[in-house]
Amino acid sequence: MPYLFVRPYLTTRGLVPENQESPIHFIESGITSARNHFKRNHFAYPSLASFNYWIPIRGNVKTPLWLSLQQLYALPFITVSTLLECAGNKRSLFEPEVFGEQWGKGAMSQGNWQGVQLRTLLTMAGIQEGSVEVVVEGYDKGKRANSDEPVSYKRSLPLEKAMHTDTLIAYAYNDKPIPFRHGFPLRLIVPGWYGMASVKWIKQIEVSDKHYRGPFQAEDYVYYPEKDSDKGSFPVRVINVNSSILRPTDRDLLSRGTHVIEGIAWSGSDEIVKVEISVDNGVSWTEADLNHVGEGNYHWKRWFYEWEVSKPGEYTILSKSTDESGQVQPTKSFWNRKGYGYNAVDKINVKIE
Repeated sequence: MPYLFVRPYLTTRGLVPENQESPIHFIESGITSARNHFKRNHFAYPSLASFNYWIPIRGNVKTPLWLSLQQLYALPFITVSTLLECAGNKRSLFEPEVFGEQWGKGAMSQGNWQGVQLRTLLTMAGIQEGSVEVVVEGYDKGKRANSDEPVSYKRSLPLEKAMHTDTLIAYAYNDKPIPFRHGFPLRLIVPGWYGMASVKWIKQIEVSDKHYRGPFQAEDYVYYPEKDSDKGSFPVRVINVNSSILRPTDRDLLSRGTHVIEGIAWSGSDEIVKVEISVDNGVSWTEADLNHVGEGNYHWKRWFYEWEVSKPGEYTILSKSTDESGQVQPTKSFWNRKGYGYNAVDKINVKIE
């Protein structure tokens, strides 16, 4: 019988709009292919004619710009290797449960994004005194549940983050043009922040002297700690320190002997410096081996732990990561009613026979 090549597939969470999880448990490389990159959308895909594509940089600037793709391609470029994680990743794990797309662990991917630094364009336009934010609007638009009027997907960045050396107007992913479903021809990439900041299908960039209060800024992507009140709310921004056990998978049946427990750990604030594993539901912890080869500061870090087990029975395995700034995965994630930023110690159950 000829050898059959088996490959992983995305897990569908929704079709209109299309929302699909990456097969995170089966990606061996540190780079996610475009085919396996997760998809997160709020509306149906926009209609674009790339041959007539121009991008305006306007607002509180000295010289408004109107750039073609050809002009953009001619500017100095950089490559940023980074993780993108949906703010709702692992939402299905919250207790009590929350409403929203019930993502598992695969609403995240990473790869190499190439393009022009946003600061290059802002410097060309000349930022006027008094500017506080940069507002980026995408071509994707539609109606929200609480409104009859269509709205565009639109987000703002504080000026400091917009001017960061790694904040990018990207036009390529893994050395190829960005696929349309991931934002072709231009996508904002904001390393270290959850994926809602990385606006796709960029329509325009506007420098503002006031804080933007659109629905995807002031209503969604906000932490609401209370179920029926907006008290204590604050914006979703930096990716929380986190980890996931990839192998074995939850509810696996295993034989007695030696098994390699492996997974990934990541943080938007700083580099991961330690991952601890427990095979007895948190009674004791042991450091895993971290693999830093070929991984930048914005990447997840792969980790491995060799587990020798001779006694049959059910086992609860936990993983807990720590980053260089001292942030540690909590035992319980910060609950918020929209289900953002889940990062509790990861847990799986296995049975040894």
